[in-house]
Amino acid sequence: MSADPAPLDAPRWLSADENETWLQFSEIMIRMPSALDAQLQRDAGLSFYEYMVLAMLSEQSDRTLGMGQLAKLTSGSLSRLSHVVKRLEKQGFVTREPSPHDRRHTNAILTDTGLAKIVEAAPGHVANVRRLVFDALDPDQSAHLREACSVIKTQIDPSGECDISANAPRG
Repeated sequence: MSADPAPLDAPRWLSADENETWLQFSEIMIRMPSALDAQLQRDAGLSFYEYMVLAMLSEQSDRTLGMGQLAKLTSGSLSRLSHVVKRLEKQGFVTREPSPHDRRHTNAILTDTGLAKIVEAAPGHVANVRRLVFDALDPDQSAHLREACSVIKTQIDPSGECDISANAPRG
């Protein structure tokens, strides 16, 4: 008599190659934010999240986004975004005001001072991204990374509603 087949709900364990890929990818996910934060803090006095908030606003023709949309684009909770926008507001980089379309919603607006800050911070950030990622890859590897990221992004967000590529900051 043969052994019972594995139950249908048995875990699908990672192969050795998949596990190595996952560990490498996990290490990048863990280490990249601090590498980006360190440069931005040192050179611009901003965290990576603050930079992304300013960058997303700077990419809008009217430099305005609803807080809910901004939270989605920056992968942050409304609570986290609210705290960050409050800090950015105190520095004169952002203002908040009720949405003219729905007074229950709040818009974040990038000020001229905020635009100047993102313009000042962007070159150093882009140089750091280039150093950390693109200088290490040849064009084929870069294309493969872009394709893999696109596929993984679709698994995470099938609707594409949090796709920052449509609002891509430079860098």
